[in-house]
This record gives sequence, C-alpha cells and structure tokens, in this order.
Amino acid sequence: MRNILVPTDFSDCADFAIKAAMMLAARFGSKVFLLNSQNLPPYWENLPEAEKTKWALANNGFEYACKVLEKTKNTYPTINIEPITTAKPLNVAVADCVSRHGIDLIVMGSHGASGKSEFFIGSNAQKVIRTVHCPTLIVKKPLASIEFQNVVFASAFQESDMEAFKVFKNMVKHFIPQIHLVYINKSIFDKPSTLQIEAMKPFSQECEPLKCQLHIYPDLSVDSGIRSFADKIGADLIGISYHERHPLKRMLIGSNVEAVINHAELPVLTIDF
Repeated sequence: MRNILVPTDFSDCADFAIKAAMMLAARFGSKVFLLNSQNLPPYWENLPEAEKTKWALANNGFEYACKVLEKTKNTYPTINIEPITTAKPLNVAVADCVSRHGIDLIVMGSHGASGKSEFFIGSNAQKVIRTVHCPTLIVKKPLASIEFQNVVFASAFQESDMEAFKVFKNMVKHFIPQIHLVYINKSIFDKPSTLQIEAMKPFSQECEPLKCQLHIYPDLSVDSGIRSFADKIGADLIGISYHERHPLKRMLIGSNVEAVINHAELPVLTIDF
C-alpha cells in the first residue's frame, strides 16, 4: 500500500476519510495524495505560476482550498503528503491520479444517497467506483483506529470473483483478521447450500494461513443480508467485489455494491475488476 488517494471537499465525511487514510499511511509508510476538485480555468496544470497566483488572488474558493490542503498537510508532519487541486470533474481527476501516481487504494468519505439520487445520480463515491478501477475504501463515520480484526467478504463465489478476493485478502492480511466468507441466500430458488459451500471452498483455501469461516445467510436482499450479517458477527469491515452494470440495469434491479455503500455504517472496501 505505497500510495493512497483521498478526494476531499472539506466536508465532515471527507475528514473522516482523511483521518482513516492517515492512520493507514502511518501504519504502512504510505504516501498520501489529497485531491480537491475545483472549478479552475482550462489547462490549469500548464499555466505559469504567475498566472496561477493572479487567478488565485481573484478567486477565494481556490485560495481557501489551497490553504485547507496545506493546513491538513501540516497537521500530519510525519506523513508524506502531496496536495493536488484540479479543474477536472472529480471522477476524471481521481482516474487521472490513479494512473499518474500508481495509487493502490482510494479512501473516500460518503454520506450515502437516497431516493431518486440513489438510482440516477448517486453520491460521489458511487460515481468513482463506477468509473475508476482501483480498490476503494468508503467510510461514513470517524474510525477510532485501523484494526480490522473481524472482516466480511460477501460474494457469489464464482470463479470470476477469485481475483477480487485475492486483492481483498492481500489488503487485509496485515491485520491478521478472522475472515468471514458470506453468501446471501435470497430465496428457495438459489443454489442448495451444499453446492454453494463447495463453490466457497476454493476461497476458503485461498484464505490460508488466516482464519476463515463459511456462512450462508438468508435474507430478502443481498444488501440487507450483508449488513445484517456484518452486524450479527460484530464485523469492522465489509469487502465486496464490484461488477460494473449498465445504467438501465442498475436502475431496474440495482447494484448490490452501491446499495451496501449507501446503507452500511461500517467501512466498505470495494474491489473493482
């Protein structure tokens, strides 16, 4: 986990993400990139410094952003922090940073979404996970510490999910957690439990040498089932692989990942593939 990216709009939930990222950086010796998306002039990155200064003096919003980012950097003197301010739309700016700086993890705050916005617009976190291919940790509350000792990985446990699980395990193994593999059984038409357990066994073997338990949990929806199961076992992190869906399909049947992000109070680690 060499490079961590934290998009921020200076909201409370963004501050939660910053603090979580700083704890991760302190633990793993990571560099943190703080990103703020501003309505800047075109080709901002290529403007001469004199032009940047002139524009900044005439625009308090940009000046404020620069000051807050610098203040945040000074708050964590032992961590290597690089502030970035850009004119690009947030998801475009995030994708650019991921590519340019070799980002290993994005940490984002989110207050979720509700009603129509959940289907047609969504939160900034949803936009990022839909368009940027990078593991993303979503936090909604301040974390007292980064000690993921009891983690959930929810999946259909198909062969195509294995690569996402390997990424998940590689990111959590440093905490030496108990891993709970959970399949949400929504109806009697789902696979019989014996067949599903067989499908989960390769994932259980991949967990080694970490402790692992297999679970089949009944619920009417994947989203509520994941959240209910995580609460039941006292989990402190939910991991889930993200299969991108067509917008129309997302509107009609929903995305399990985005629903979990919207409704879960626990940190959620999404793995895109």
